Amino acid sequence: QVQLVESGGGWVRPGGSLTLSCTASGRIFSDPAMAWYRQYPGKQRELVAVIFDKDTIHYEHSVRGRFAISIDNAKTTMNLHMDRLKPEDTAVYYCNGVTLPSDWGQGTQVTVSS
Repeated sequence: QVQLVESGGGWVRPGGSLTLSCTASGRIFSDPAMAWYRQYPGKQRELVAVIFDKDTIHYEHSVRGRFAISIDNAKTTMNLHMDRLKPEDTAVYYCNGVTLPSDWGQGTQVTVSS
C-alpha cells in the first residue's frame, strides 16, 4: 500500500512563498495524473492543481499565476511552489493520484497570516 507523504507547509506572511512536496513511500508515481488538493475546516477537499504526464497542467482559477506544480524526472517527488500567498490559501494541502487515488496522507498545514 502506497503511503502518500506531504511536507513543506508552515506559517508565512501574506505575499510570502512556500514549496510543498509529495512522495509516495519512495516509489514512482504510478498514476499519470497527479494533483494537489486543499481542505478548509469543515469543507470538502478541493482541487488546486493537476499535472498529467509531466507537461499538461491545470490550475484552479484562484491560484493560477501564483502556484506552480511539477514532478521530478524520476517521478518520485511532486512539488507545489506557491508564491504571493494570501490568507485565503490557508488550508491543509494534500496530494494524490487522479485516476488511481491512494489512501489520503496526513496533509501539510499552510497558514498565511500577518
